[in-house]
Amino acid sequence: MTETSAEPDVINFGPLPAPINALLQQGVLAYRNDHARADTLFRQALRAAPDQLPVYFCLYKIHTYQGNLAHAQAIAESGLREAARQAGWDGDWRRWRPMTDMPDGPGRFALYTLKALAFINLRRNRPDRAREKLDALKILDPSGAVGWRVIAALAEGVTPEGAGGSQLPPASGHVR
Repeated sequence: MTETSAEPDVINFGPLPAPINALLQQGVLAYRNDHARADTLFRQALRAAPDQLPVYFCLYKIHTYQGNLAHAQAIAESGLREAARQAGWDGDWRRWRPMTDMPDGPGRFALYTLKALAFINLRRNRPDRAREKLDALKILDPSGAVGWRVIAALAEGVTPEGAGGSQLPPASGHVR
């Protein structure tokens, strides 16, 4: 008889200190059945290692999924500032300038998080704020490497409340 090990799905968050990776892995597993526990584990990781960008990702992602968009936005903005700091960029994304090559590491995370903030703004029915970020991404990431074009396509169909046209459904439940 051959033994097989059913190891749970492990997310590759990149190089992280082992205790932080363990907290993130536990949080991912907990999220399936206990959103509050997942949040607690991710926040514990953030307190222990506020310089580890994947922690911000986990937090803003779960809060976006749950429709806790004010929390998601605050966490994403904090992660954006930390990524910009690590990349040596200005803390204000409006002052970022295009580079010849797509950045890796913290720079890429910053651009990805700017895209996430555009999505969060759409979900919060703030299309003008979303479009401002998307316009910046068109210049900073003209190839669309961080996936902002999907969010831009959503934004094209979104108008401010009361102005007619289509709107994204209210944020509740899971966003996929």
